[in-house]
Order: sequence, then C-alpha cells, then structure tokens
Amino acid sequence: MAATLWRHFSRRFPSLTYSSTEYFKSVPGNWRVYGQWLSPILLWTGYALVVLALARPQYEHTTVEREAEGIDIAMVVDMSSSMKAEDLDPNRFEASRRVVSDFIDKRVSDRIGLVAFARKSFTVCPPTLDYRLLKQLLRDLEMDMIEDGTAIGMGLSTAINRLKESRAESKVIILLTDGQNNAGEIDPVTAAELALTYDIKIYTIGAGSRGTAPYPVNDPIFGQQYRNVEVNIDEEMLKNIADMTDGRYYRATDTEELESIYDEIDKLERTEIEEMIFTDYEDLYPRFLLPGVLLLLLSMVSEKLLFRTIY
Repeated sequence: MAATLWRHFSRRFPSLTYSSTEYFKSVPGNWRVYGQWLSPILLWTGYALVVLALARPQYEHTTVEREAEGIDIAMVVDMSSSMKAEDLDPNRFEASRRVVSDFIDKRVSDRIGLVAFARKSFTVCPPTLDYRLLKQLLRDLEMDMIEDGTAIGMGLSTAINRLKESRAESKVIILLTDGQNNAGEIDPVTAAELALTYDIKIYTIGAGSRGTAPYPVNDPIFGQQYRNVEVNIDEEMLKNIADMTDGRYYRATDTEELESIYDEIDKLERTEIEEMIFTDYEDLYPRFLLPGVLLLLLSMVSEKLLFRTIY
C-alpha cells in the first residue's frame, strides 16, 4: 500500500518546453527591422509621382511684345503778365503749369517738348522722353522771365521748328493763351499755314473767365490790391488756327474746365500700341515620371531582397 502511494505522488505531470520572446521586447532593433517600413513608403510615393505625371502638368511661358509709334507733342504756354489773373485757381499761369504737368504724367511713349512765350518765345525743353527733366524745367518757369507781351505767332513758330523734322506718325501742338497777339514778327495765321505744311495739328486753348477777372496790383502804399481787368481772348483767331490744321479750339473759364480740356486732348491723341503675345508651354511630367518609376523599382528591390520577411 505504501509503495503504491509513493509511486502515485512521485509521478511527473506531462509538460511542454517552448521559447519565449518576452525578454526581446526591450532589445533595440537593427536597420533591417526599421527598414521594413521603407518599401511601402517608396511604393506609395512612387505611385503618387506617376499619377501626377499622368496628369501632364505644364509650365506656361508668356512673352508680351509691345510696339508703339509715339506722338511728338509741343506744349506752348503763355507767360505774359496777364496770366497772373486769378479767375483760375490760384492764377492762370499756376493752373496751366499744374494741368500741363498732369498731362505729361499720363503719356507713355510720346516725345514731349515745352515752349514758353511772352513778347518773345524760347524752347524750354525740346521733345524728349525724359519726363522727369521736362517737369523739372516746367517747375522752374517763373513769370517776368522775359519781356511782357503776347507773341502767339512766335510761340507757334518756335514749336513748329522743333517738330518739323520729326518722323513721328503724328505731330501735335497744344497752345494755351489768355489774350490777343500783340507782338512778334510772325502772325499766328501765318504760323498755322506753316504748321499745315509740315502736317502738324494745333489744339488751341483760351484760358480766362468771361467778362472781367481779378488781377493783383502792387500798390506802394497799401501793398497788393486787386482790380478787375477785362478778359480779351481772340477766340476767332484761335478757332481759325485750330480749324486750319484739323485741330480744335477750347475755352477754359475755370480750373476744372482746363483740366477736362487736357483730359479730352489726351484721349484724342493716344498712341496706338500693338501688343503681340507669345505663349509657350513646357511639359513638366518627366520631372515626376522618372522619379516615380525609380521609387517603384526601389520599393520592389527593398521588399524582395533587402527586407524580406520569412513566414
């Protein structure tokens, strides 16, 4: 009996021995372990580049060429003492100078010159594309620089001499005055006939209110005083000059009218700009297709050779 119990308790129960990976979880992996993610990354990146290449992206090169046959313009400004009248703000001369400057700012490819006159005329600036210089010379003009008078014909003649050799498609004179021709050796109509010979168009502007205008007078006792002077503009002569040369005559009774007149002339005498647009397209798909195919190949190589998984 005792021997039987000893054999019963001393018998071993069945068991199975196996390997455990529990202790390997804390062991750092090598480059092959981390490299198993490389293949899918390469695969999807390659697919994305190939799809992008199939969309055929393009880069657009646009070249714009502009050709303009400029207009030659001579601005002729009256500098006689009557331009001090203050029916334009602040006076006729200052208003004219400001509006002429604004007109210059609106031009792009036109040569513009400046002529001033009183009893005599002179070229302030020959026709030029240097608008900065032109505007500086315009700002430097001062009243009483030359002897008083109104030699309209001489002002036109000086402008014609500056334009007659021009090869521009269009030649234009813009004359601004506030009076009547009372000086100079050349009559305005004769000057207009000469302009017609050289195919020069003349726009004429009479600057001044109707009736009378306030004129500043320096009194030795009371200082500057104002008296009303009569406005005498030879409109018939100015219309005749403009009509002879296929131009127009305008009357500016205030500063706003003067501005609108120059705006209208600006629109009438615009340079026609021919614009040619050349468009070229560059295909960009090779920049995406070749790297995409290369990444797909690398994905296959890494999966089959470098980072094979054995099940």
